[in-house]
Amino acid sequence: MSITTGIVTFIIVWWTSLFLVLPFGVKSQWEEGKVKDGSEPGAPVKPQILRKFAITTGVAAVFWVLVYLIVVTNAMEMFSFDWLFGPQRAP
Repeated sequence: MSITTGIVTFIIVWWTSLFLVLPFGVKSQWEEGKVKDGSEPGAPVKPQILRKFAITTGVAAVFWVLVYLIVVTNAMEMFSFDWLFGPQRAP
């Protein structure tokens, strides 16, 4: 895996992990009974975005290491999908 591929893969995994982490611990203004005039009642009271970015980075690092190990060790080549697509034929 090249450096560019590794960085792009990490960014993709990071954004995917962010969407996984964002909903955790969110309390809306409506649930807390603290709706401010002119704001959306579903808006979070305390978004804790920096904490979620830190958690996202940790989760993404773990998933990225797994992806890296799969790519470097060619783990996907260990599985044969001949039962699904039929045997490979030489050109």
